Amino acid sequence: MSHSIILPRLMEIGDGAIVKLPAMVRALGCSQPLIITDKTMVALGQGERITSLLAEEGFATQIFDDTIPEPTDTSIEAGVNAIRSGNFDCLIALGGGSVIDSAKAMAVLAGAGGKMRDYCFPRIVSEPVIPLIAVPTTAGTGSEVTRFTIITDARNDEKMLCVGPSFMPTAALVDPELTHSLPTRMTADTGIDALTHAIESYVSRKGNPFSDYNALEAMRLIAPNLRRVCKNGGDTHARADMMLGATLAGIAFSNASVALVHGMSRPIGALFHVPHGLSNAMLLPSVTAFSIPAASARYADCARAMGVADITDGDQDACQKLLEELHALNADLDVPTPEAFGIAKEAFFSAMHTMANQAMASGSPGNNPRIPSIEEMIGIYSGLWE
Repeated sequence: MSHSIILPRLMEIGDGAIVKLPAMVRALGCSQPLIITDKTMVALGQGERITSLLAEEGFATQIFDDTIPEPTDTSIEAGVNAIRSGNFDCLIALGGGSVIDSAKAMAVLAGAGGKMRDYCFPRIVSEPVIPLIAVPTTAGTGSEVTRFTIITDARNDEKMLCVGPSFMPTAALVDPELTHSLPTRMTADTGIDALTHAIESYVSRKGNPFSDYNALEAMRLIAPNLRRVCKNGGDTHARADMMLGATLAGIAFSNASVALVHGMSRPIGALFHVPHGLSNAMLLPSVTAFSIPAASARYADCARAMGVADITDGDQDACQKLLEELHALNADLDVPTPEAFGIAKEAFFSAMHTMANQAMASGSPGNNPRIPSIEEMIGIYSGLWE
């Protein structure tokens, strides 16, 4: 059985890779890029650093820094208008997953027209788009190597999943040095997001040998380094391993798909404005416990790849060690419960049926080894308060 694999056309990975950006723009046959970023990156001087690098090689560019942490169809329109008002022939997305997701959506809308809802899953989007170079500044989302973007419908707070080759960046430039200034909370949240990508892609019903290999390697890199890099953000070796692990996890889930954790996580983020990695972390132990009976051998492999179980452990023991590790990881990284995050219990419980329906509509629960009912998802949501 064959599998379709989609990757960026060009990739540059490693410390100092950012200096290769002008050459990458040139290799794509582009001459006037627009930098898509956010105000944090500008305040940190990263926007100016990029424009200077490009200017030294004769590229005139501008910066659009009005992206927002949870991009909406409304916020995307401003970027599309900026692209159309200039003579830009490519985009450079500099930032975390929200920035890259925003740029993906802008590239599609500026190139193919229409509205964001026109491109929602189950439509597979393959229209020609403006070339996009993704430059991640977090080790987590893997958005630089995925064929997905998540954009919120501002009218009803629904997170719209958009899928297809059009959302795969044309090129990815992955430089761990860009993550050295990340605060601990963001390092933790994005790191758990990457670990979730790796685990879910490995147990996904859409997995394949290519995605399996990348998922296991991602777990081997992320698991021993996540606590380490949160404890010491200046640990350059751990930063490099986390960055490579996050990219491999992105490759894995882009070519296999995520599952129940992500399906249930997106509505929590949309309705209660919980950062994506944090809502994944809240759900990961509970969803894993729910799913293990349908894929114990796969979850045992995850435990062994993460180094929390060894070859002598049977699958049942390995799965138990995996669950213990996921709970311990949340405790060590100060992952809050929904209540501790500040969500009102009444509001959360009132929204559970809506969240479960939105999760099911996304299609992600159908990739899970144990496919849940709406009632079972509501049970998992309510269990977050116990």
